[in-house]
Amino acid sequence: MISANTPCCRSGQQLELADESASIRLAVGLAMLAKKGDLIALHGNLGSGKTTIARGFIRALANNPNLEVPSPTFTLVQNYELGDISVSHMDFYRLEDPRDADELGIDEVLDAGVVLVEWPSRAAEFLPQDGLLVELVEKGDGRIAELTGNSKSWSDRLEKLRRIDALLTASGWSTATRRRMPGDASSRRYERLNNGPDGISGLLMDMPSRPDGEPVHNGLPYSRIAHLAEDIRAVEAINLGLREQDLSAPDIFAIDIKSGLAVIEDFGASSFRSLVDQPEQFGLCLTGAVMLLANLAKINWPDHVKLSSGEVYQLSHYDMDALLVEAELCLDWYWPHLKTSPLSQGIRDEFMTAWREVLHLVPTDRPVWVLRDFHVDNLFWLPEREGDRKVGLIDTQDCVLGHPAYDLASLLQDVRITIPADVEKDYFDMYVAARGSEEAGFDAGSFTAAYAVLGAQRATKILGIFARLNARDGKPGYLKHLPRTSDVLEHNLRHPALASVKAWFDKHLPDALRQGSGS
Repeated sequence: MISANTPCCRSGQQLELADESASIRLAVGLAMLAKKGDLIALHGNLGSGKTTIARGFIRALANNPNLEVPSPTFTLVQNYELGDISVSHMDFYRLEDPRDADELGIDEVLDAGVVLVEWPSRAAEFLPQDGLLVELVEKGDGRIAELTGNSKSWSDRLEKLRRIDALLTASGWSTATRRRMPGDASSRRYERLNNGPDGISGLLMDMPSRPDGEPVHNGLPYSRIAHLAEDIRAVEAINLGLREQDLSAPDIFAIDIKSGLAVIEDFGASSFRSLVDQPEQFGLCLTGAVMLLANLAKINWPDHVKLSSGEVYQLSHYDMDALLVEAELCLDWYWPHLKTSPLSQGIRDEFMTAWREVLHLVPTDRPVWVLRDFHVDNLFWLPEREGDRKVGLIDTQDCVLGHPAYDLASLLQDVRITIPADVEKDYFDMYVAARGSEEAGFDAGSFTAAYAVLGAQRATKILGIFARLNARDGKPGYLKHLPRTSDVLEHNLRHPALASVKAWFDKHLPDALRQGSGS
């Protein structure tokens, strides 16, 4: 059975639960951190509050505070399908034979979701050892909750639970309603906080420090070479820098840098993606974003930002090494996705030589802030604001100093939605006209070449990323975007500046082969 005496990776916390609302708050906190494969054992006497915590946990995962959650005392188990996770609520109080618990198929249930068990001691030998034990003891009108985690995962999450509670309490958000938000391709986690201070909404951002991966070149991991954000300091820095330019980056209401936690402004539900099916409105969004990028190109951007702590955050340059290591993801992940034959060193060398040749065509004499993920999921339409502030900017922590064509390609060659070539051209021409009318030295030809080169580099990188999300991270949903990404790549390869890269793809990964890559 899960017990406080289990020695491996054991960690614990003791919490005072003054009333039922405190118990529910604990249940919600646990639900926000729950993962598939979790077993949570609720131990205590009759009336100690086990069902209260189970009910609060399930309602939080369901995002429904009024969901009927009956006690499974007589049925032994009650199952809930809650979107991307399931919960099995079990009660062993009336279990006649401990072996009956084994017939419930707990191991199989854990593959799909979470198991909550009341009265776990009645089937001790049939429960996994690495779960969370919540022991409840009455104390006056309240309870004492002893939480014991018997795995490294639960040890880390109990500490996270404590730090989140401390941050929300200190910043006045402790009574806000917390709701899980769908995950994305990153390791970041978000919650929506409703009815915070003064009734406003916010987001709880949980961004663990990025661990160094295996070295890939010169003893450095991929993340260092590609200049990816290492921790939440990058969020604070880039948001501060953008807001200093009077742009709509989320305000940061509270931050705990050590724990990678922050409470930030919530832009709501009007992402560009949500407006794609409203052509007139989406056209306004694209126009606003294009003009924003044209205006950003006029700014003399700093290479550092001073954080609220006084620390200086230094931005990296989107240099040749970063662009090449990103493109190389195509070889490391997309090649084995398409082909059974191994990749030879000679073919890899041809690829790298071709990309070095074309990337030299991208000038870096006057770099701007490149947000890198400037696409429909990270842009919000805020029509009540003025000018460039109508465009809300999120997920900007990987910002680097580089060529302004990169973010324009991210926007107009979005691989998550289809933007027809003639529409892309219209907005590209809008951007070029805006730059050319106010910048005497603007070279439209050079910019067009850079747009094609960086658009092709980005598409090449994304082919690798989406294949990696499928093969390594078990997220096959991204494969549906591969044909569109291949179309974007092929579109850019038609530019004369990319002749050497086009020759490599035509020889080794031609468009006809790539078009069958989405399954």
